[in-house]
Amino acid sequence: MHPMLNIAARAARSAGNLIARNLGQQGSFEVEEKNKDDLVTTIDKQCEKVIIDTLLKSYRDHSVLAEESGVVGNPDSEYQWVIDPIDGTTNFVKGIAHCAVSIALRHNGKTEVGVVFDPMLNEMFTAARGEGAFLNGHRIRVSPRDSLDGAIIGTAFPTRYRDRMPAYLDLFSRLIANCADVRRMGSASLDLCYVACGRFDGYLEQGLKPWDFAAGDLILREAGGIVSDFMGETGYVKSGNLVSGNPKMLRALLKICDVQNLPAILK
Repeated sequence: MHPMLNIAARAARSAGNLIARNLGQQGSFEVEEKNKDDLVTTIDKQCEKVIIDTLLKSYRDHSVLAEESGVVGNPDSEYQWVIDPIDGTTNFVKGIAHCAVSIALRHNGKTEVGVVFDPMLNEMFTAARGEGAFLNGHRIRVSPRDSLDGAIIGTAFPTRYRDRMPAYLDLFSRLIANCADVRRMGSASLDLCYVACGRFDGYLEQGLKPWDFAAGDLILREAGGIVSDFMGETGYVKSGNLVSGNPKMLRALLKICDVQNLPAILK
């Protein structure tokens, strides 16, 4: 295994152990609302500290971009770790066993390593640039499905951006009319990994943050998938509005998105 990937996997597993021990144990940890419908717990913060300590112990000159702590370490480093200690905090708080630790490493802006760990299923998704994507050490590939007919698509409602909801509901209506079914699971990093291993045929979401998709993005691409924004371009890195799947599925989803009829906020 790539040495930096090995360290990332170790950090993810340590944080995952904390998640597994505390899942749904309301009353044993504090819960705050950072913004409307955006929760953070003391377990998020503990997991983040464990991850940062593990990464910087091995790579002292690196920086870390963390959901709760911001930038930590050397801000001038060519290497930056991008981490989400609990992707799916609401699920975690409610005792819904679907959440993950997400860790990515960027070198001069390019993602080189990605790890997404689901501690409840003990599933470790990993990838290093140019070396393929894996689930618990076994190679994974995206679904070969070539149309929306019969497809299962992952998505999420833009609850943090409720002004987008009317446009999204129009998109959702067209999507559900053309595929077999839609899943809304509550963890973007796992949604991307589920596309990577063929459980989902595609996935789209709006308004994500870098720590939500940095690791899953690489894992999906190393599994043969493509990620774009709603225009079919690479703007998702900045906008957080992304569409993904194998090449044919991506084209089908972009056609459904029909960006010309959506407001500029979705582009």
